[in-house]
Amino acid sequence: MSTVDARLSVFKTYKLYVGGKFPRSESGRVYEVTDPKGKWLANAPQSSRKDARDAVVAARKAFGGWSGATAYNRGQILYRIAEMLEGRKDQFAREVADAEGLSKSKAAAVVDAAIDRWVWYAGWTDKIAQVVGGANPVAGPYFNLSSPEPTGVVTVLAPQESSFLGLISVIAPVIATGNTVIVIASENSPLPALSLGEVLATSDLPGGVVNVLSGRTAEIAAPLAAHQDVNAIDLAGADEVLAKDLEIAAADNLKRVLRPHPVNYAETPGIDRLTAFLETKTVWHPTGSLGAGGSSY
Repeated sequence: MSTVDARLSVFKTYKLYVGGKFPRSESGRVYEVTDPKGKWLANAPQSSRKDARDAVVAARKAFGGWSGATAYNRGQILYRIAEMLEGRKDQFAREVADAEGLSKSKAAAVVDAAIDRWVWYAGWTDKIAQVVGGANPVAGPYFNLSSPEPTGVVTVLAPQESSFLGLISVIAPVIATGNTVIVIASENSPLPALSLGEVLATSDLPGGVVNVLSGRTAEIAAPLAAHQDVNAIDLAGADEVLAKDLEIAAADNLKRVLRPHPVNYAETPGIDRLTAFLETKTVWHPTGSLGAGGSSY
């Protein structure tokens, strides 16, 4: 028997991505992930309520630095994520093909689209303020200026069927505008999301800006929807019953809620998800006057 024949297969151990690190679930639980035909792919961590709380702490800790970074710098980092993904396309194409039952060519096209999506949102980081902000006409000698600011810590339920392109489409706009995020990966197809953590960890993105949890969506989402330090929740991956329950829980601290609606993630997105988790700050300032003529600036 040759040395090659004698080798044992090295199975990948998938872990959560929280605070820039790769912990196993606090509960020690895992669950089996299979492809659409029932073939076993891997054991994924089954996150607990404690994991969810840890992710909120990490996201809040990272928020100040990330929201305070320049929009240009955030754009550079999002572009760097695209660069890192470009170098690992083959790995992600295999994982997407297994997760969604796609052919190699179709999975490769999905990964290409996901990389392009990062680049698209990277270009918006320093432009969105010009689109949704500006000077407001007012009756009085004042400057009245409106500018967008990030909402804060956002929980995102990733789409269940689009395990990678849909995942990127709901994460990228949230962090592009300065928010930090806790994302609950697709329950049945979490592996591309968990592998994304490895890319994020090597792409200049500060730890805690994106935190990836896997497990039973309803179990993890419930404490996050009720968490007092979560400012908003995107219900993209929730069914109608779960969405209603989470929306009720989110009302306790007046979270922003983006309800689920049909989306074709293959299409070029608009700016709706960029603006969904932005607040508008309006500043009034006296114009003052120049000289006896009463002219002002």
